[in-house]
Amino acid sequence: MTKRDFSKVRRLVVKVGTSTLTHDTGKVNLKCLEKLARTLSDLHNAGLEVILVSSGAISVGAQKLGLGERPNDTKGRQAASAVGQCELMFLYDRLFGEYDNIVGQLLLTRSDVKNDERRANLLNTFEQMIAYGAIPVVNENDSVAVEEVVFGDNDNLSAIVAELVSADLLVLLTDIDGLYTGDPRRDPNAALVSDVYEIDEALRTCAGGRGSTRGTGGMITKIEAAELATSAGIPTVVIHGEAPEKLYDLLAGEELGTLFHAR
Repeated sequence: MTKRDFSKVRRLVVKVGTSTLTHDTGKVNLKCLEKLARTLSDLHNAGLEVILVSSGAISVGAQKLGLGERPNDTKGRQAASAVGQCELMFLYDRLFGEYDNIVGQLLLTRSDVKNDERRANLLNTFEQMIAYGAIPVVNENDSVAVEEVVFGDNDNLSAIVAELVSADLLVLLTDIDGLYTGDPRRDPNAALVSDVYEIDEALRTCAGGRGSTRGTGGMITKIEAAELATSAGIPTVVIHGEAPEKLYDLLAGEELGTLFHAR
């Protein structure tokens, strides 16, 4: 038995961030997207129940509309999201379809999981999609969401989804190898934190601030997501998303990234 025994994982939630899905230009990183679709399709074919939480709609929509950068105003973000979500789902449908897998879109707002009746209906939809053999692709419904009903970032959304569907493991794919003691891009002495058993203020300090200009998260939101998921008994791993095929190694027990142990 390896130190990280994920051999019993059957239901897997994978979240991929905007910085992983897109280049600095804002255009889709097709190489990464193709590898992600191939890996998740293969894991699904092997018997895992896979749910993908995908960011990127606003950034992709802004690029497609020729805006040059992510809009700062609410109506601009909503419009860009509406365009970008179509593009992302078109790509996911095509790429997953190449491996004979079906994807379905679920766009959520906070009220969808806060209201008991809507939460129950949402869970039923997830379960039936999985029973039909489809892979749910989840994003926040940025096109209609306003401040009081947003999740704020898809890291927290992925943890909420993982809790809702009683996932066995949550994996956050990002643009860094995991949680470090400092910013490895600035501090050569920063060390990777392989295992986290307790989330405290010292750990939050390590996380630093906001993520890339194309996304809404950063390491602090991943810690928040891990805190939510692990409190529900779901181990959470943060790994670099540039090579999604590393999911094979992770599930085989290799010590990759940062593992937040379930409480």
